[in-house]
Amino acid sequence: MAKPKKTPRPKAETPKGFRDYFGAEVTQRAEMLHKIAQVYHRYGFDALESSGVETVQALGKFLPDVDRPNEGVFAWQEDAEADKPGDWLALRYDLTAPLARVYAQHRNDLPTPYRRYAMGPVWRNEKPGPGRFRQFYQCDADTVGAPSVAADAEICAMLADCLEEVGIDRGDYIVRVNNRKVLNGVMEVAGVLDPANPDNFAHERGIVLRAIDKLDRLGLDGVRALLGAGRKDDSGDFTDGAGLSDAQADVVMGFMQAKRDSGAETVARLRDLVAGSETGAQGVDELETIADLMAVGGYGADRVEIDPSVVRGLGYYTGPVFEAELTFEIQDEKGRPRNFGSVAGGGRYDDLVKRFTGQEVPATGVSIGVDRLLAALQAKGRMSAQAEGPVVVTVMDKARMSDYQAMVAELRQAGIRAEVYLGNPKNFGNQLKYADRRASPVAVIAGEDEFDKGMIQIKDLILGAKIAESATLEEWKDRPSQYEVARGDLVSKVREIMELNR
Repeated sequence: MAKPKKTPRPKAETPKGFRDYFGAEVTQRAEMLHKIAQVYHRYGFDALESSGVETVQALGKFLPDVDRPNEGVFAWQEDAEADKPGDWLALRYDLTAPLARVYAQHRNDLPTPYRRYAMGPVWRNEKPGPGRFRQFYQCDADTVGAPSVAADAEICAMLADCLEEVGIDRGDYIVRVNNRKVLNGVMEVAGVLDPANPDNFAHERGIVLRAIDKLDRLGLDGVRALLGAGRKDDSGDFTDGAGLSDAQADVVMGFMQAKRDSGAETVARLRDLVAGSETGAQGVDELETIADLMAVGGYGADRVEIDPSVVRGLGYYTGPVFEAELTFEIQDEKGRPRNFGSVAGGGRYDDLVKRFTGQEVPATGVSIGVDRLLAALQAKGRMSAQAEGPVVVTVMDKARMSDYQAMVAELRQAGIRAEVYLGNPKNFGNQLKYADRRASPVAVIAGEDEFDKGMIQIKDLILGAKIAESATLEEWKDRPSQYEVARGDLVSKVREIMELNR
């Protein structure tokens, strides 16, 4: 008789493209989300928590087909094997598409404009890579139902305030603003957009948009090649270009290089480029209004600037677009200096809700990359990779557990994070090793002698670690790393040590 096959043990590993987050990472993210939420709330936005699962039809961007039902999203079909299969469902890939569904569904019960913020994980069924995961956090704020460009300006101001609230210094970031209408005007002047028949030149226009979107990677010469006959890359592969004439390409390149020393000069240059295009002129007017509103609110060009090189998702947006870039230098994986880069972006998208209602509903919003912001603060030394752990009350005598619990209760009631060591107390050294692994700032020690005298020992673990690393102890002779204090001074002494080490 054949032996039954043993069920193999599952591998203890995260799925490809996902990761686990521990202690400090989770705590720091929660603190950052709280700070951003406070800014959103101060601006009058209300919180919304929508379902993590939507119908694929509602998501809209990635409709499954027979051959690739999971393309772009994690999707499945309800009762797929039944006679009448149900809806295709998917994990949300962003927080904007669910907002469009929520607004369309509840618009009769919501105020207009509707101002909401949302925070949470989103999922992309895409190939993972370094720093690119299939699950990540987004932190969005959107205004639905406000056609005024003042709503876009407000988002830009709020974005600047959020960056400063979480610890990014003024001068270390810039919010850059552009407008899709201006680009449409440029393409109209260049002869690749016919307002009377938008389907004309769609192929060429698509190549132009993709070329502009590759400016950072290809540079001006690479983009210019794609506007014309095409471009051969370093591997020898050739990419067909849009086939624009030199004169047409000059117009597009002029747009990409239109930034001047001042916002007024940039606006003037853009107005020249779109001369003759009603759409383009409207876009320039909107940029000028945003610049004026920013100046009135105290947001100068050192915080928010007009920059035609912002080309994020211009196929998706219908008006102003904005991007927050951190401008300080870091080193890449090869030790080369580079700017940290973008941490947030957004813009106006007036067509999204229309998919549900059949009517155009104006909307504008921003999405902040929380994980990117956390990495930026760590790169600036503003945030430790390890959060401060709890005070550890060690156990010298198991029979006095109630006394140890009384100590930890006092600390907690005083607002100090604390715990009693609950492992095997036999080896005291292991208790201190545990406290070190927990990044504990202080250990409380009390044995029979201390209890008899009504005293306790308080060990400054942070200072102790510094002394252990130091070649000489003279630097620390005025600050011992361990104190004997009266039992009644537990809270005050612990608080004093923690304040000294901050």
